[in-house]
Amino acid sequence: MQLKHLLLGLLIAIVMTAAKAAPTALYSDSSVVVQDRFSDEIVGHGPDVVLIPGLSSSRSVWRATADALKSRYRLHLIQVAGFAGESGRANASGPVLIPTAEAIDDYLVSQHLTPAIVIGHSMGGTMALYLAEKHPDHFKKVMLVDALPFYGVAIVGPTATAEALKPMAENIRNAPKKMELNDQMAAMMATAPADRATMVAWGRESEAATVNNAVADDFTLDLRPDLAAVTATTTLVYPDYKPLGRSGTELLYGGQYAPLKTIKLVQIQNSVHFVMFDQPAQFQAAVEAFLKN
Repeated sequence: MQLKHLLLGLLIAIVMTAAKAAPTALYSDSSVVVQDRFSDEIVGHGPDVVLIPGLSSSRSVWRATADALKSRYRLHLIQVAGFAGESGRANASGPVLIPTAEAIDDYLVSQHLTPAIVIGHSMGGTMALYLAEKHPDHFKKVMLVDALPFYGVAIVGPTATAEALKPMAENIRNAPKKMELNDQMAAMMATAPADRATMVAWGRESEAATVNNAVADDFTLDLRPDLAAVTATTTLVYPDYKPLGRSGTELLYGGQYAPLKTIKLVQIQNSVHFVMFDQPAQFQAAVEAFLKN
């Protein structure tokens, strides 16, 4: 009897572990495609739009956006393997950012979704920008939501270089603990306490190696030299950080994107990093304008 109970307990544990690691869907009428480095929840009808979330984020960051669009567009809600409770699979070790971006590009090509329309937030925007540089013929429109060509400038200032940030990146990559949001960091991400709690939970549910490797990748990826190679119609949506008492953010964003002469800059008023949470109406208006033009 004890052995039977033990085996039953092991079976329940295995099932619960598998359920936690499996990609989750936001909609009951969607389909989910699982790839080595990401999953794609497909929902809606119409022209295809791909949405990529940022570091440690769930695809549910796009829930309000998807609710507004899915009657008119077929949405591809990406989630990076290893983030927000999804199994790391191929992202369980080694570089994450570029291999995942390339895997997304391969998928878009194989599914005949190119030239694609992509919206990416934060690291998801970095992936989208990287792909627009490396595979310009594969992308029609790209919206970057609070993403920079080189994150290092935001860390150490305008003199930052990828080479100088390598030691810091390697320390993060080899750190014994996962990089997670604390309350102070979460306050820079969203203004509402409930939204901050959601982000912290996503971080806790993300795999340590995937998160650390992704952060290290981002620290040393400088996309500024090849910005002129981008041919896709490009929009940058960025916060003003006024809730934190900051101003002048247009200098940081506009300065980094200066070589991309055709980029359209859209500032979301009274917002921080997760602009879609802080100002959903402003953000949705920006998305609608991006898709329409």
